Formats: sequence, structure tokens, C-alpha cells
Amino acid sequence: MTKRYWNINLEEMIEARVHLGNSKETWNPRITPYIVAKRKYIRKATHITNLVKTARFLSEACDLLFNAASKGKSILMVGTKKFPERTANLVALAAIRARCHYVTKKWFRGMLTNWVITQTKLFKLKDLKVLEKMGKFNSLRKRDAAILKRKLSTLQRYLGGIKYMKRLPDIVIIIDQQKEYIALQECITLGIPTICLTDTNCDPDLPDIPIPANDNDPISIRWILNKLVFAICEGHSSYIKKKNRLNHKKK
Repeated sequence: MTKRYWNINLEEMIEARVHLGNSKETWNPRITPYIVAKRKYIRKATHITNLVKTARFLSEACDLLFNAASKGKSILMVGTKKFPERTANLVALAAIRARCHYVTKKWFRGMLTNWVITQTKLFKLKDLKVLEKMGKFNSLRKRDAAILKRKLSTLQRYLGGIKYMKRLPDIVIIIDQQKEYIALQECITLGIPTICLTDTNCDPDLPDIPIPANDNDPISIRWILNKLVFAICEGHSSYIKKKNRLNHKKK
């Protein structure tokens, strides 16, 4: 039972092609309760997702994110897909809009389960950025400066989206459950709640909230991300209002 109204319209979902699943050859039998039909689409037999269930789980995800954001909890978005094009960029832009942490280049095994090592790399990234800002690279030999610049560039590329993450996230949003299977397993190991875009080739029993949806189309991904980001932004707004009220009372 959703607590708030998130304006999830079935017609908009169809226009965004949210209902189009994978071909029947790649489907996961566990996803059967979320499939309503099979249709021929671009010369292949494609499963059609039950959008009523998609809307219900999407509403639950929005509720969870709103509640988390309204309490000041941290949220991490993960989406490293190279196909379709722009997927990683969509995730990065959505995360920036929602003021969330994000990973869009590559998920390193142990990024969460070996958090101490990840923190060490983040500290190194911050130190190198400080050195660059102070112009310290210019006082080094060209070879040494080039090595440090290359190190900084690599760390920024892969860890730039989590450079402000001081602890493990409270919730993780995963775009393409199958692609980010390692990230999902790490969250399960650590007991971190997960929200996943779960296409018809995925196991819906693994994430805490599976959103049965097309994860192979940028339009579908963008539509769902917009709903999730809106819920997070609403939660942040509620959190700021609460803080302002408390500060006003103290005065």
C-alpha cells in the first residue's frame, strides 16, 4: 500500500516502452508472475511485463526513497551499462539531480564489502586533488607529475561519484540487476536494502524491491529514474524543512 501519490501513469509507461522485456530465449522462470503475455517485437518473441505490478513496486520504491531522504540517509545509484548508449550518463545525471552518490564506470569487486580499502582510495583521491589545486605537481619532475596525474585521473573516473561518501550507503538503486550482479550480492551480504530494475532475464527474489521493467531502452530507464529522483528530492525537501523548524525552535 503506497503512502503517497507518485503520479505513475500506465499510458506513459507504455509510451516509454517500460513493458517490453527480453526475448523468450533469455527469460528467467522466476520472473513468470510478472509477465502477462508474449509478443513479436523487432522479429523476436518478447515477453510483456505486467505494468500494474511494475507500478505497485515503483510506488513502494518511491515511498522507501522518500522516507530515507526525509531522514537524511545516504543513497547510492549504480549503473555501468555501455549498451544502450547514454545509460551510464542517465544514471549520473539522475544521481546529481537527487544529490546521491553514484557508480557509472565500473564496479570494483569489494567496493562495499571491503569498505576500508575503498576508503583508502577515496582518501588518496582527495589528497591528490588537494596537491593539484595547490600546484604541487608543477614542482615535481615531469615523469613523477605524469604518474600522479594519471593516478588522479583514474581515481576520479572510477570513484568520482562516491568521493563524498563517508560510510556505507543506506539504500542502493541498481539499474540492470543482471549487469550489476556483484554489486547486488555485496548489498545482500551487508544487509543494505536494494531497489533494482528487474528485466525478464533477472531473478526478482534477490532485491528488496524489484521493479519489473525494460532495462535495455534509455527512454524506459529515464522514465523510471525520473520517478525515483522526484521521490528523493521530495524527501530531501522534507528533511530540510524539519531541520529549519528545529533550528528555529532552538533560537
